[in-house]
Amino acid sequence: MTDSLQQWRKRIGYPEHYDFTHEKRLIDTFDYPEFTAELYSQNNGPRSTQRLLMLVPKELKQAAPAVAVPFYFPEAMIGEELGTRTPLPFYAGIEMMKHLVLRGYITASADSYHLTYLNSSRDRDDFQRWGEAAAALLQDHPHWTGIGKLVSDTELMIDALAEDSRVDASRIGIAGHSLGGKMAFYTGCLDSRIKAVLASDFGIGWDQTNWNAPWYWGSKVAEFKSSGLDHASLLSGAGCKPFALLAGKYDGNDSLDILRKAGYGEGSAQLLFCNHASGHRPPFSALEQGYHFLDSVLKSGKN
Repeated sequence: MTDSLQQWRKRIGYPEHYDFTHEKRLIDTFDYPEFTAELYSQNNGPRSTQRLLMLVPKELKQAAPAVAVPFYFPEAMIGEELGTRTPLPFYAGIEMMKHLVLRGYITASADSYHLTYLNSSRDRDDFQRWGEAAAALLQDHPHWTGIGKLVSDTELMIDALAEDSRVDASRIGIAGHSLGGKMAFYTGCLDSRIKAVLASDFGIGWDQTNWNAPWYWGSKVAEFKSSGLDHASLLSGAGCKPFALLAGKYDGNDSLDILRKAGYGEGSAQLLFCNHASGHRPPFSALEQGYHFLDSVLKSGKN
């Protein structure tokens, strides 16, 4: 494993004429019994913004550890609509953002670029938005990639956490399921501010899921496969930082082979591999294992 993170950044590419002021503005706050929800509008491009949601535990006595939770849109990660508190049954059981704030973490999530890059009348759950947003992105920025845009927007979430005086910036993790797992995996490896990664069933191998979709890597996957490049290189380039993988459907025991190739040895304290083998959605018992792993890294030696 000799690939560096700089090589991976080069593969991801770069946007041209993409300068913008990095700032966020508070839109609204919502009071819950155990935490406060703060909704911001955060610049994420020269002409675009993303809604950024932060959950803050009540009565913090000191700077707290934090976890970014990327996904399609932040309401999914709390399991209900903001304001109306209308439940979102489709996302029941994977509300990682809410689970983690109840464990004492400050958490953050934001809209993905299928909702922010183009103005669209389509419903937020209309999957066609992904193809349309990716096509527009690649037309505007042919030297970039969809995965690069996902990482860029997720790193803005990390900025918001790291700059918040309520956050202990030395104890930031990232967690995600499915699409969110892909975003957590890449951003967690590439951003040194992230100390631990929890990713659920995102399909770490090129053939395990749709990495060749234009909103991820597109045709570059074929090049990577032909050259023998895989995600073991990215993990080793990141120094095999603490990583938890919850396998279920798209990840399986073959995913562990990639982790071993990256350099995670048998019994390594840096790795949690949990194959619940019960489908794409993890049971709460598997999520809890992942949360305990984050605790062991982000709360170690802390009260």
